[in-house]
Amino acid sequence: MSVLVTGAAGFIGYNTSLRLLARGEQVVGVDSLNAYYDPALKAKRLDHLRQYPGFSFVQADIADRAAMAAVAQAHPDITAYINLAAQAGVRHSLTAPHDYSHSNVEGHLVMLEMARANKNCRHFVYASSSSVYGANTKLPFSVDDRVDQPISLYAATKRAGELMSHSYSHLYRIPTTGLRFFTVYGPWGRPDMAAYLFATAILAGKPITVFNNGDMRRDFTYIDDIVSGVVGVLDNPPADDGVAPPCRLYNIGNNNSEKLMDFIGLIEQCLGRKAEYDFRPMQPGDVKETYADISAIQKDVGFAPTTPITVGVPKFIDWFKTYHGV
Repeated sequence: MSVLVTGAAGFIGYNTSLRLLARGEQVVGVDSLNAYYDPALKAKRLDHLRQYPGFSFVQADIADRAAMAAVAQAHPDITAYINLAAQAGVRHSLTAPHDYSHSNVEGHLVMLEMARANKNCRHFVYASSSSVYGANTKLPFSVDDRVDQPISLYAATKRAGELMSHSYSHLYRIPTTGLRFFTVYGPWGRPDMAAYLFATAILAGKPITVFNNGDMRRDFTYIDDIVSGVVGVLDNPPADDGVAPPCRLYNIGNNNSEKLMDFIGLIEQCLGRKAEYDFRPMQPGDVKETYADISAIQKDVGFAPTTPITVGVPKFIDWFKTYHGV
């Protein structure tokens, strides 16, 4: 039996695939390898995955129905799906909105249809985002909170994925679980994310851009904890009682909202250099604070993050320096 992981050359997809392969799973990886950020980083992640005999890779766009039908035909042993392929980034959605409807809405629908056509599908796990909480001021963010007022297109498309998944669970009894990720960071991270951007600028002697004049907090979640949550959820699909749709939503966060300036301070400390700051006002679509209530996933799956930023940031910087030969 195989697990299909989309976005397998991406940050979370790569690390999730590694964890599955290490425990003996067969993984079919799919990724479009687009140029949203440096494809060379994606290629190096794939090089690592290809060292495992249980890994096979298909370069394809998940919104391409014909390509994904070919994947299904070539891999009839697939029994579970982890859909992590998406157009990421709140700020990019302000300038390239159609990228988001293509990947996050149409692509998600194609994947749901793929699962619907598979009579052996035991679980469909997919990435959502803490961005769906919008400008919610009630902290911590709970999966029971209203999420019908997104403040970015990115958030709206991720919420659309949640709603489509609920309808497919209701109509076709497909077990689905959506995961609202909170500010993921760590080795092999994306170059457009905060930790990577800050480290790159500091080493280059350039100012780092800090929004809302630094008055922001984030529930920074280390990649290994995220992967533990993803795999734990995969192994525990929602039961179908024949009445309620077999679908769930979980927050995956560190359950600890940190000051952004403290996070930057750790990066400075690990690099041994002070940052120059370019303080700017809050950006459209951004939020001041995130904080995950993880009680639901703790109760159902036993998820328990173990990596504070004082441990995770040094691990990221160690990888960053090695990867860039610093």
